[in-house]
Amino acid sequence: MSIEYAIIVKNKTRLESLTHRFNTKSQAKFYIQRNNGNFDEYEEEHEVFHQSLSHLQAQLSKTIKYKIVERSYLPSYIFSDNNLVIVTGQDGLVANTAKYTREVPMIAVNPDPQRYDGVLLPFTTSNFMQGVEGVLRNQFQSRPISFAEAKLNDGQRLLAFNDLFIGASSHISARYRITYNGQTEEHSSSGIIVSTQAGSTGWLSSIFNMAYGISRLFVKDLQPQQLNLNPNELLFTVREPFKSLRTQADMAAGFINSQRMLQIESLMPSNGVIFSDGIESDFLSFNSGTIATIGIAPEKANLVMAHS
Repeated sequence: MSIEYAIIVKNKTRLESLTHRFNTKSQAKFYIQRNNGNFDEYEEEHEVFHQSLSHLQAQLSKTIKYKIVERSYLPSYIFSDNNLVIVTGQDGLVANTAKYTREVPMIAVNPDPQRYDGVLLPFTTSNFMQGVEGVLRNQFQSRPISFAEAKLNDGQRLLAFNDLFIGASSHISARYRITYNGQTEEHSSSGIIVSTQAGSTGWLSSIFNMAYGISRLFVKDLQPQQLNLNPNELLFTVREPFKSLRTQADMAAGFINSQRMLQIESLMPSNGVIFSDGIESDFLSFNSGTIATIGIAPEKANLVMAHS
């Protein structure tokens, strides 16, 4: 099927979010400066982003029609096979968008390389048209990226590009029964993180950093471990498991693949949640009687790669 429309996905800048919160830019500036913040940084970031967005639009309009979709509208926007998706923003926006575009080709553009690392942003506004033209000719290289999937016993499901969180919505301990590799334990913990390969440089890496920092106090010459997940596996880690008369802590981490899944039964009467990629507002309730099966989703993201 031929590509008819490009969809530009963007998010509000921090300045736009502050202005929305405080009604006017001047009130937002007063709030930031009153708390000894540097408002110039917000303005500079906003200006660079919109210059990049304007440059992107000017180039794209010469080749294909396009629409702009804000991040907040992604859950209700229906992407089709005749779309090309261009994400301009930070890495997190790529993760949020991929769950809804599924296998539609996605070109991820770093609008501010001096400010954003861009692990998932192979293009800039200077070269993204190479990706656009490649997709239009159906001559492009892409990186298929697996999703983690949480499937509930009532049929609901949630995808994650980077990671899933399973636990309590507040700072109370999460209570659940976990089954993995033929073994079952009852846990009281700060929740479970399930990471994909794409997410291994994010939340999961911070857990590794914490574990390494603590362990090297007790183990001489301990070397940090490299995270080398392959595209067809996930890694789960239990955050701060508490061992007691009723709860265990031996099952603290493990790999998930097509043959080995993770099952979690909620023991929380209320406040249990599952959310993905740090978006707490888009969640599944995970309360007593709910069983979640965690595995690799059949869908894959289709991230267009830049020519080396």
